[in-house]
Amino acid sequence: MSTIAVLGTLDSKGAEHAFVAEQIRARGHDVVLIDVGTGGEPEVSPAITRFEVAAAGGIDLQPILDRRDRGECVGAMAQAVPVLMAQLVEQGRIEGVISLGGGGGTAIATAAMRVLPVGFPKLMVSTLASGNTAHYVGIRDIVMMPSIVDVSGLNPVSRTIFTRAAGAICGMVDSEVDVSDSRPIVAASMFGNTTDLVSIARVQLEAAGYEVLVFHATGTGGKTMEALIESGMVAGVLDVTTTEWADELVGGVLTAGPDRLDAMSRAAVPAVIAPGCLDMVNFGERDTVPQEFEGRAIYEHNPQVTLVRTSAEECVELGRILARKANANGAPTGILIPTRAISMISAAGQAFHDPVADAALFSAIREEAEVGVQELAVEINSEEFAKACAEKLLELMGGDGSPSSA
Repeated sequence: MSTIAVLGTLDSKGAEHAFVAEQIRARGHDVVLIDVGTGGEPEVSPAITRFEVAAAGGIDLQPILDRRDRGECVGAMAQAVPVLMAQLVEQGRIEGVISLGGGGGTAIATAAMRVLPVGFPKLMVSTLASGNTAHYVGIRDIVMMPSIVDVSGLNPVSRTIFTRAAGAICGMVDSEVDVSDSRPIVAASMFGNTTDLVSIARVQLEAAGYEVLVFHATGTGGKTMEALIESGMVAGVLDVTTTEWADELVGGVLTAGPDRLDAMSRAAVPAVIAPGCLDMVNFGERDTVPQEFEGRAIYEHNPQVTLVRTSAEECVELGRILARKANANGAPTGILIPTRAISMISAAGQAFHDPVADAALFSAIREEAEVGVQELAVEINSEEFAKACAEKLLELMGGDGSPSSA
């Protein structure tokens, strides 16, 4: 018998969450009812009170409640409940979580869900589910289900939605995932400009017994890859398309944030890194490129994507960042550099060919790196470079899916 957390603001939506809890129990599961309300007294008795939730996050809730600032209250709960939920999952006390909410409830509950592992059942029934849910879902596999009507009372429509939602979370929890024949996972970053590289390396890694998961380096893709690496599900990292750092540094639209390349260190996962596509910063349509870049090489990748060439000065900083991120990894790590082109369009005769900027990038990496740096006089999408990356990663991983002790 599995236990499912029913998480919600029980002061204003107690009856609704109690209804869902009963539906879950009727399907043979236990329930942990958790109160994250910050208004009046809860309408139903929770197993975990709002004060216990706050205490898990090191927050003294009563003074905050006394100030009667709803925004501060919601913020406090959104800060504390992820700590509690992570503890419950780590202790094996729950196997799934469901919540019902409007704006405040959705913000609190999804904050808790976003810290839970990929694959852990998470269902949010929300009045906001039909809009832009990116800031609620983030990079986690949270199922957002429209409530249709407000989460306010039990009526024929809400009973139908809540009953289906209860059935859905029970079905998710009951579904057994067979991973008995799964191969160790390698996470790889790819862009249109590095497709050949990753495709060739993938064949070699899969032949060696690995499963290669490819992430498109478009900001969200990089964040998702980082989350998977940090989850502990990954045996090795082939991060050969680090272009999101160019957007982060210069101000492009595809940044993955300043934590990009940190997950390998937090999870201590062997990694091969390359400066793939650090020659380009991404913007939208041509007229969205800021005026300050008009003197640079600009390439219209398609009607919706315009690329700006990174400068030598920016490349120096990018090289330092790449090296420092690699240095921070306690697991075996190597940097490979294709000196003739770091993207399809930086090769000789192409739009972004800039030997001075490339030299600045490579020099900064060499000077800052404390890990092994291997330079090959080839283009990034060459078969030679792809195989070198795959072979290096296999070496660092020990060749059998287990991180090397070297």
